[in-house]
Amino acid sequence: MRIVMTLVLVASTALAQQPAAAPPVAAVATSDNVLHSSLLLPKEPGNEVPVVLLLSGSGPTDRNGNSPMLPGKNNSMQMLAEGLAENGIASLRYDKRGVGESVKAMVAEADLRFETYVDDAVAWCEQLRGDKRFSVVVIAGHSEGSLIGMLAAKRCNAGGFISIAGAGRAAADILRTQLAGKLPPELATQNDEILKNLEAGKTTENPPAELAALYRSSVQPYLISWFRYDPAKSIAALTVPVLIVQGTTDLQVSVDDAKRLATASPKAKLLLVDGMNHVLKEVPPDREKQMASYSDPTLRLAPEFLAGVVDFVRKVGK
Repeated sequence: MRIVMTLVLVASTALAQQPAAAPPVAAVATSDNVLHSSLLLPKEPGNEVPVVLLLSGSGPTDRNGNSPMLPGKNNSMQMLAEGLAENGIASLRYDKRGVGESVKAMVAEADLRFETYVDDAVAWCEQLRGDKRFSVVVIAGHSEGSLIGMLAAKRCNAGGFISIAGAGRAAADILRTQLAGKLPPELATQNDEILKNLEAGKTTENPPAELAALYRSSVQPYLISWFRYDPAKSIAALTVPVLIVQGTTDLQVSVDDAKRLATASPKAKLLLVDGMNHVLKEVPPDREKQMASYSDPTLRLAPEFLAGVVDFVRKVGK
C-alpha cells in the first residue's frame, strides 16, 4: 500500500547521494537552513538552455529516485537528469526536507504541511527563472511530486509542466481504495469516519491503535493539508503546456489516473509508455520483476519516455 507507506514515513530520512552542485535555497526554521541539490548542465550549453526542475516521489525518496526502504538503487531521476543533459537540456533535482543531505531541513512533524513542499519547489523555480543561463523553466514531478509540481508551476509561472506517474485522484480517495477490504468491519468504519473528518478539516482524537501509525495526532494536520487537493482540478488550472506521462505496467499508479488528468486538461499531451513501470524502466507486469527493478541501477530508462520528455521540453523552450 504505497500511500500508507508514504503517510507513515512523512518525517523519515534517506541516505545522502551527492554533494550540492548548485546554490541552495534557504529553508525556514531549520538548523541546516538549506535544501541540497544537483545541477546538471549540458556539456556544451550555449547561451541559454531550457532547465527542468525535477521533483521526486513520495516518502523518503531522494533526488536520484532512491529510497532507504529498498535495497540497492534504481537511480531513475539521476538517469532522467543525465538523459536530459545528453540532449542539451539542463536540470536541477534536490533532496526535499528530511531526506538525504536535506535531512536537517525537516520541520517538526506537527508543523509540516503539504504546502511546505510546494513552497520549496516554488523557491527553486523562482531561483532558476532568475538565472540567465536558462531560457525557460519546466517543472517535472514524479509520483507525489506530480501534484507538488502542478501547484508550484501555477504559482511560479513555469514555462511548462510534466506529470510523471502522477495520481489522478485526491489522496484520501486513493487511501480508501487501498484499504478497501483490508480492514475488519468495525475498523473500516472508524477509518472512514477519520477520513471524512480529515477531508472536512477536522482532526480525530485518539484514533484506534491499529490505525495510530497512519493517523497519529502529529501527522493529521499534514493529511488535512494534503487531502484538500484534487490533482485533476489542479492540473486543469494550468495554462502552460502540459505533458502527462504514464507507464502501462506501473503497479502503483494506473493508466486511468493519467486519463483522468488528461480529461481535466484537454490541451495536455498524454503519453502512455507501453511496458514502463513506476520507476520509469521497461519491466513486465510481474510483481517479482517489478520489485527487483526498484533496486536495479543497470536497467535503463524507457527510451520512449525520455524521448517524449526531451521533445516536450524542446518545444516549450522554443
